[in-house]
Amino acid sequence: MTKIVAIIPARWGSSRFPGKPLALLAGRPMIQRVYERAALIPNVAGVWVATDDERIEKAVKTFGGEALMTSPDRQSGTDRLYEAATALGLAEEDVVVNVQGDQPCLNPAHPGLLARALLSGSAPVATLAVPLADPAEIANPNHVKVVFDAKGRAIYFSRSPIPFYRDGAGECFKHIGLYAYRVDFLRRFVQWPPGRLETAEKLEQLRILERGEAIQVAVGEGLSPEVDAPEDLLIAEEAWRRLQAG
Repeated sequence: MTKIVAIIPARWGSSRFPGKPLALLAGRPMIQRVYERAALIPNVAGVWVATDDERIEKAVKTFGGEALMTSPDRQSGTDRLYEAATALGLAEEDVVVNVQGDQPCLNPAHPGLLARALLSGSAPVATLAVPLADPAEIANPNHVKVVFDAKGRAIYFSRSPIPFYRDGAGECFKHIGLYAYRVDFLRRFVQWPPGRLETAEKLEQLRILERGEAIQVAVGEGLSPEVDAPEDLLIAEEAWRRLQAG
């Protein structure tokens, strides 16, 4: 039977926010808040934090979570994800949900949506998009946009506004960095060097498209605030308190 597990890659050395996983949010480390939300993903068999830092490992074990130490030489979160999946002895057909460690208000329905999209189709990867209508956000290169075909398979991801509406503004879709992978695909992915488009846009998912592989895009609603810098903590904490209040 196919198993679904959630893995949260977490590293200390963020250039914009060193030590981010242990920043306090409502009195607890942010990684704990993310872990608690990931544990609510439907049908998830387990949640692990994959880290290269003993401080993060200790914090996770202190609040009763599961942590895996991975090599500090990993170049990306996906590399760390595969190392963790290997350490867990997952079968090649099992599904790994990659949960971002900077989304303490994660909607657990979103990863569940990705897992279902993966299990019901033939694409080896599924990811999430949400509608984006604000022109300022569409123009912002920090908001990655995605276009997909009639079957929901990604055509391209870009930091530029896509599609370009020649006759005026229109709806775009923002890519949310949640993924679900089959383990056998992760094994192949980590062996591929970065591609030309990935290098240009600095978007790892383009490596998949350049190799001719499919990415299934599931469309959700609502955004959970991301903590990219220290000043984002207050916004995320306010959102977390609203979430707890129902």
